[in-house]
Amino acid sequence: MAKRDYYEVLGVSKGADESEIKKAYRKLAKKYHPDANPGDKEAEEKFKEVGEAYEVLSDAQKRAAYDQYGHAAFEQGGMGGGGGFGGFSGGVDMGDIFESFFGGGGGFSDIFGGGSRRRNGPVNGSDIQVSLTLTFEEAVFGCSKEIDLNVTDTCDQCRGTGAKPGTQPETCTRCRGTGQERVVRQTAFGAMQSVTTCSACGGKGKIIKEKCTKCGGQGRVRVSKKIKVDVPKGINHGQSIRKAGLGEAGINGGSPGDLYIEIRVMPHKQFIRNGNDILLNVNISMVQAALGANIMIPTLEGEEVYGVKAGTQPESKVILRNKGVCNVRNNKERGNMILTFKVSIPTKLTEKQKELLRNFDNPDADTSKDEHKGFFGKKKK
Repeated sequence: MAKRDYYEVLGVSKGADESEIKKAYRKLAKKYHPDANPGDKEAEEKFKEVGEAYEVLSDAQKRAAYDQYGHAAFEQGGMGGGGGFGGFSGGVDMGDIFESFFGGGGGFSDIFGGGSRRRNGPVNGSDIQVSLTLTFEEAVFGCSKEIDLNVTDTCDQCRGTGAKPGTQPETCTRCRGTGQERVVRQTAFGAMQSVTTCSACGGKGKIIKEKCTKCGGQGRVRVSKKIKVDVPKGINHGQSIRKAGLGEAGINGGSPGDLYIEIRVMPHKQFIRNGNDILLNVNISMVQAALGANIMIPTLEGEEVYGVKAGTQPESKVILRNKGVCNVRNNKERGNMILTFKVSIPTKLTEKQKELLRNFDNPDADTSKDEHKGFFGKKKK
């Protein structure tokens, strides 16, 4: 029975990247795993087929050979004899073949991202992310904070060279500073040349004979430091502050990473922030809502007098312009304060208060009774 196309087996396109292939494999492997399908021979065969497809497509060299020659690349006697590739176990290294075609200067391994790489070039440091918790007021008005960092920094004793002060790393004589060496192997096709990581310097291109006592030849050390952070006005929960160059130190002259400070803002007891607007619930009595009144309301700058208009309805809103939070990118712009009036209804009333409310609800009650008595009734009264 002819084997199915490996891309078809995993259900991916020929242009699928490594993550897509891995995701498809995990899904199918879980589906057809023997533990999930006890005694199911068909599921067992599919599980093996999925595993075989993944083994080839997840390996850059095997995948390249498969794309070129199909299943014949892994069959004994494939490609016109010569022992085939033997599943890449014990046979000819495809990297060796392609590297010999390209003169050993990177070739197959560089094209497909596998194999050896030069390790003596500059490598940029990693970014760091930390969290900083602020009060509501600190976020609104801005502040200065100090944070503690544990970070990899350039060794100040050897200045990143890794060598003992007064000495310098020497260029590797085996690879001449390239970090790579060429190896000739005898194969079924004859002598094949490949490029591998230099065994003398480990791919660094330099050899340190006397290592720095502080960093042990690494050129970097772990340090604790305090960083001052100026928090701008109006910063909001979830936003970040970037401090360039304060991340992990680079290697071989690479640039340091950046520090990202994620802001966490504690809630306020009264104010609710919505973008740059401030929302505030204002409690007023039934009498104040009906007759109007001057009341004190809290704002970001402190308490202020506000005149409640007569006839204010429950849940009505009022906008106080430019009483909100400054725009973090332009402090000349401010949001608004939005007041929502909550009218309190009394739950305990005296009899006199109840009677007054009844009269208020029906102010013409007594007059209407007299009108029904007629002329003689009024005369008698």
